[in-house]
Amino acid sequence: MTLLWFCVLWVFASAGVAMLPMRQQYIPGIALLLAAPVLIVLIGMKVGWFMALLGVAAFVSMFRNPLRFILAKLRGQNPQVPQ
Repeated sequence: MTLLWFCVLWVFASAGVAMLPMRQQYIPGIALLLAAPVLIVLIGMKVGWFMALLGVAAFVSMFRNPLRFILAKLRGQNPQVPQ
């Protein structure tokens, strides 16, 4: 039951961060980006791999731009950060 509340809190926190101006989204966005895989692993352990797979799909969909940025940096490219 606690996992459910943590997931609900994460969803509300991500909706709140999305309403912030872009320059104020970085620090809370990174915290959410790091917390999501932990929650997804816990979902996979408690509920099952299919629900964890749905969580991964939702995570990748929500964080597609930051993930693209991180992948470009890892490849040695110099991606542009939005203003």
